Amino acid sequence: MAITQAMCTSFKKELLEGKHDFSSAGHTFKIALFSAAATLSAGTTNFTTSGEVVGSGYTTGGETITQSEPTTDGTTGFVDFNNVTFTGVTLTARGAVIYNSTTEGSSSTTNAVCVLDFSADQTANAGNFTISFPSADGTNAIVRIE
Repeated sequence: MAITQAMCTSFKKELLEGKHDFSSAGHTFKIALFSAAATLSAGTTNFTTSGEVVGSGYTTGGETITQSEPTTDGTTGFVDFNNVTFTGVTLTARGAVIYNSTTEGSSSTTNAVCVLDFSADQTANAGNFTISFPSADGTNAIVRIE
């Protein structure tokens, strides 16, 4: 099994189809944690529970994350996310998936945005598990279009 950090290919297509709204009044995005047993890459299309971590205090589907208004830096467009903390959990995670969890009318989505690879197992033992996002700029933001 492998987790490879990438912006999901399906997400790129869905942007052109207008399926993701990162504005403050837009869609809801979540981040879910995955174990080393997961297979995640640019080919990931949706949130899945296959390989998702199981642990005390962790809720299937992960946590809602707050995004900034989309902006630009030079010729790069990007969106930033607030750091997220899974509180009081016991788990081991190797990576994560950010996905669109919006429900509109009777339709809901779990479309994948990107895969994060932590490079090694990260563990919390009856404590907090925090994901800190990099600088919000055109070079470092997790979701950026160059």
